[in-house]
Amino acid sequence: MQKSIFLYLYICSLLMELVKLFVGGFPLEIDELELAKLFAPHGDISTIKIVRDKKTRICKGYAFIEMNDRQGAEAAVEALDGTDMNGKQLTVKINEEPAAKPSYAPKAFAPQRQPVYQKVSRPGTEERKKRPRRTL
Repeated sequence: MQKSIFLYLYICSLLMELVKLFVGGFPLEIDELELAKLFAPHGDISTIKIVRDKKTRICKGYAFIEMNDRQGAEAAVEALDGTDMNGKQLTVKINEEPAAKPSYAPKAFAPQRQPVYQKVSRPGTEERKKRPRRTL
């Protein structure tokens, strides 16, 4: 019984269509809780990631929010995009993922070239012999 509940929850989590939102232009002192309060009336929030400077941990002024469904995300964009927040204009957009670039694979039939190195002597100089090693 309990295994079937976990299986059901796992399948539901796979079927959920998470929609990523880009949120920019908010004050630098805002935290995740304030963003959650702002977006919660429009739909269920899965994750909030405020982008911060690696060294100083100061907010860079933008974040990514994942919402559980497309309707909630579109409602948040419609309601919050362009609104004024402490003198700054809030930007909210649905972040469409770019198409994945195909990875470059070398052609199997193409011969692999190895660099060729040659010892080249300077013109007008002759090759000197190496000094013998000292024996102990």
